[in-house]
Amino acid sequence: MSHPEVVSEAEWLVARKDLLTREKEFTRQRDALSAARRKLPWVKIDKEYIFDGPDGKETLADLFEGRSQLIVYHFMFGPGWEEGCKSCSYLADHFDGANWHLPHRDVTFVVVSRAPLSEFEPYKKRMGWRFKWVSSHGNDFNFDYHVSFTKDDEAKDKVYYNYGMGEFISDELPGLSVFYKDANGDIFHSYSTYARGLDILVGAYNFLDLVPKGRNENPESTMDWVHRHDQYPA
Repeated sequence: MSHPEVVSEAEWLVARKDLLTREKEFTRQRDALSAARRKLPWVKIDKEYIFDGPDGKETLADLFEGRSQLIVYHFMFGPGWEEGCKSCSYLADHFDGANWHLPHRDVTFVVVSRAPLSEFEPYKKRMGWRFKWVSSHGNDFNFDYHVSFTKDDEAKDKVYYNYGMGEFISDELPGLSVFYKDANGDIFHSYSTYARGLDILVGAYNFLDLVPKGRNENPESTMDWVHRHDQYPA
């Protein structure tokens, strides 16, 4: 690879301090954006969803496990699939570390897929993940949060995803949704994000952004280098 100009330590320090000013401004902007996210209006959830989990049938309220905040990652694993999406698997490799800490901030984290529980449990075991993973098979949850699509959507080649209409890519797409449960047991949807909005979950990307080659991705297919962690070449 070609590299930037090579300079003295003193010249490097001037450039580094200039970048530090920009980094601090970015941090302030990110803090402001996070505050704005928390101020979004909420939508009350009146529809009942029943999920199939490792402990049996559970409602959306049950998934909170006594806490007031719930994060749901919509993992691409459709009925009949033999493996989970490799990009979702890349993200999922980061979940267990965060999940040591989230319960101590009144947050429950759950992964949801549309495949039946029996179809993705072997994959979870293969990957060595510990997070809770439940199935929305048989309910509308994935469709209501715009991460699963029907044969009619495929025939029309148009789907509503990431807050706009786009071409049909797959019958499953990734996303993340956040819910709040108040003292009365009422549940509210506060936030959902999709596509590159999920980058914030990927700690490996944050490391790669620090090194000279960066993410070093194909701009036309950014995650084509990603493998499931047990499938990287030796």
